[in-house]
Amino acid sequence: MNAPFRICFVCTGNICRSPMAESVVRAHLAEDGLDGLVEVDSAGTGSWHEGDGADPRTVAVLRTGGYPYAHTARQFHASWFDHLDLVIALDSGHLRELRGLAPTEQDAAKVRLLRSYEKGAAAAAGPGRLPGSRSGSGFTDDLDVPDPYYGGFDGFEECLEMIESASEGLLAAVRDALADRGVVAARPPEHDSSPGLRGPNRPRNKEHT
Repeated sequence: MNAPFRICFVCTGNICRSPMAESVVRAHLAEDGLDGLVEVDSAGTGSWHEGDGADPRTVAVLRTGGYPYAHTARQFHASWFDHLDLVIALDSGHLRELRGLAPTEQDAAKVRLLRSYEKGAAAAAGPGRLPGSRSGSGFTDDLDVPDPYYGGFDGFEECLEMIESASEGLLAAVRDALADRGVVAARPPEHDSSPGLRGPNRPRNKEHT
């Protein structure tokens, strides 16, 4: 039996953006019948909030969206690269830090920006630049999911919309990776006629507490 495909979402403290991405993508994987083939987790680059739950505003937007949530914050460690297939950074600062933490070049190549999976992301990154990759001495930051921690509730809603927008492309990439392993996954539902991958602010069918 093939090992599951493993993804870890990483932000700064693991209480806002990365647990939101974890919950959204896990729900979409379940809807697409991939939950038995893919494992999803999240962590932070720092240890400030280890052991804490998600920010109450993160919980609120997930609840409004009907996404399941259960979370305890923790810090990402370099040793995790060995068992992960993708490490998804929420902004360019996380991307830079995680790639610097990677033990090998192969591990560094596992780190991608979440929004690099959005439709049109390559064009947004600029000519000759790959989303979520080095360009000269710097990193592209126009695909960041902004940190909502010090702002209002609308910032959390904006984060959810960005995460949802990137999720479809990420799921497509995961399907391709599974196919490369010889794993045949069920076809995704028809999203325009079902409560699957939803557009921003479109309620889902059920709410979990």
